[in-house]
Amino acid sequence: MPSLYLIRHGIAEERGTYADDTQRPLTDEGRKKTKQVAKRLYDLGLRFDLLQTSPLVRAQQTADVFANVFDACPIQQSDELAPEGNLQTWLGSISKWMDQHPQPAKASLGIIGHEPDLSDWAEMLIWGESRGVLVLKKAGIIGLSIPETHSWTNNGILFLSIPPKLLI
Repeated sequence: MPSLYLIRHGIAEERGTYADDTQRPLTDEGRKKTKQVAKRLYDLGLRFDLLQTSPLVRAQQTADVFANVFDACPIQQSDELAPEGNLQTWLGSISKWMDQHPQPAKASLGIIGHEPDLSDWAEMLIWGESRGVLVLKKAGIIGLSIPETHSWTNNGILFLSIPPKLLI
């Protein structure tokens, strides 16, 4: 089964400090903790075939930290990972990527985005509906196994949910 890792961006500057919230960057502490999380995940044997990221600066910076730790893993921007992105549209694009993957059953995809979208998406992939149960902390990670049928919603299997404090 392919693996999907939902990763929330690291600690960012306070809301309202930038006129355009899409430009709000990670703090120094956010970069540091994100790097510690990424290194720990790498040391535990996690690998990605692709990192997809929201176009917002804080998510792109998080993706850059992960890519540096994970041996220059390729990064792809996805507008659907911006706040209030569309899960079904994103699933369509990722299904195309999976179809082109040399070993789809072993594919490992990291997506970096925002709350509450990522936890809602995880719940949709697991239960077919958002239940408001899962919470993804900044620089936290949720891991799902996805069946190869491309009928992703209501079929995912949660195998990992780790807040950053357990990785640092």
